[in-house]
Amino acid sequence: MNLYLIVNIIGILVFLLIAFLFSKKKKAINWKSIVVMLALNIVMAWFLTSFPVGVNCIKAAAKGFDWIVNVAYTGIAFALPNWVHVKSMNFITSALLPILMIVPLFDILNYIGVLPVIIKGIGWVLSKITGQPKFESFYAVEMMFLGNTEALAVSSLQLKQINAQRNLTIAMMSMSCVTASILGSYMKMMPGQFILTAVPINIINSIIISSILNPVKVDPKDDTIVTVSEIDNGGTESLETTGSQEEVAKEVKAVEAKSKKGKREPFFSFLGDSITDAGRLILIIAANVIAFVALANLIDKLLQFVNPWLTLEHILGIIMYPFAWLLGLDSHHAFQFAQYMGTKLVTNEFVVMGQVSPIIHSFAPHFKAILTVFLTSFANFSTIGMIIGAFKNLVNKEKNNLISKNVGYMLLSGVLVSLMSAGVVGLFVW
Repeated sequence: MNLYLIVNIIGILVFLLIAFLFSKKKKAINWKSIVVMLALNIVMAWFLTSFPVGVNCIKAAAKGFDWIVNVAYTGIAFALPNWVHVKSMNFITSALLPILMIVPLFDILNYIGVLPVIIKGIGWVLSKITGQPKFESFYAVEMMFLGNTEALAVSSLQLKQINAQRNLTIAMMSMSCVTASILGSYMKMMPGQFILTAVPINIINSIIISSILNPVKVDPKDDTIVTVSEIDNGGTESLETTGSQEEVAKEVKAVEAKSKKGKREPFFSFLGDSITDAGRLILIIAANVIAFVALANLIDKLLQFVNPWLTLEHILGIIMYPFAWLLGLDSHHAFQFAQYMGTKLVTNEFVVMGQVSPIIHSFAPHFKAILTVFLTSFANFSTIGMIIGAFKNLVNKEKNNLISKNVGYMLLSGVLVSLMSAGVVGLFVW
C-alpha cells in the first residue's frame, strides 16, 4: 500500500480525534451514527471519483453548470462585449458576472416550489440514513442550495423553537456550506469534477464534525421540522417567541393560515429583487477579494521589513503544515498546500482559486483533488461575522450569546470539515 495513502487514512482518523478531544460532551456522542455517516461519505467519494457511472454523472453535472455559465456570457457580451470577446477574461467577468443569471435561476426554482421539495426530500432521506435529527439533516441540504445566511433566514422559525445548544450546532454547520448558485463561478477556476464531488461530501462531514464537537440529544417529540408557507410580499414571517413547542406550533398555524389568504409577490417584482441581490453579491465578493489581497500584500511588505523571508503565507504554512501533511503529501507539497489553506482561512476561497487557477493543470492528481475540495466551502474568518450577524437578527439574546462565545468552535468545525472532505476524496485520487 502506498505510504502516502496510509498517511491519508491516518489523517482522517486524526481529524476525528481532534474533534473528539474538543467535544463538549464526549459521552453523549452517537458513535453509531458517526460510523454510518463516515462509511456513507467514503462510499460516495469512491463512487463519484472511481466508478465510471459516478464519474460520468459528475462530469455531466459539470457540463451542465458550464453550459449555464456560457449562456450567462451571452448576456454579459451584450452589455460588455470587450470584456467577453477576449483571449483571457478577467476574474470579474469569468467568475462573478455569471452570478447575475445563476442566482435568479435558483430563486425562480424556489419561487415555483421545485427547490423546497428537493431540499426536504433529500433532508428526509439523509435523516433516515444517518439517524441524525430531522432539522439538522434538512438544514445541511438547505445550506448547500441557499448558502449560510439565506438558509438561516429561511429557517428562522425553527431556530426560535430549538434550544441554544442546537442553535450552536447549526452555527457550526453553517461554516461549511457552499451555494449551488455559485458553483459555476468555482468551476471556471477549478476542476469541476472535484467541486461537485465536494458538495455532498461537505454536507455529511458538517453533520459528523458538529455531532462530535457539540452532541445534543433531541427528544423524539421535538424532532420536527417547522415550515411556513410564503406570505404577503414573498417572504416568510418572523415569529419572535421563546415559548413551548405547543405555543410555537399555534403560531405556525396562524402564519400559514395568513399565507393562504395572502398573495404572493408578482413574479417580475420578485425577479427584479433577485437580480438586484445577485448584483450586491458580486460587489461584496469583488470588494472582499480586492481588499483581502491588498491587505495580505500590505502585511507581507511590513513583515519583510523584519525579515525578507517572512510573509503571511510562510507563517500560515508553518502553522497548517502538519494538517496538510496528514492529507498524504510529501514535505514540499505539504508546505505549499498549507499556505493555500492558511490564505483561504484568512481571506476566502476566491482569493486562492484566483491564485492557483492559471497553474492548477500542472498539479499532481492527488494535490489537485484535495486542494479543490478543501477550497469548496465558505469556511474562513469573515464567514464567522456573517453567521453571528445573521443569528443576532433571528434568535434571542441567550442563544446569540452562546454562539458568540463559541467562535473558536465554529472556526474549528469549518477547518475540520474541509480537512475531512479533502481527506476522504483524496483516498481515491492519486
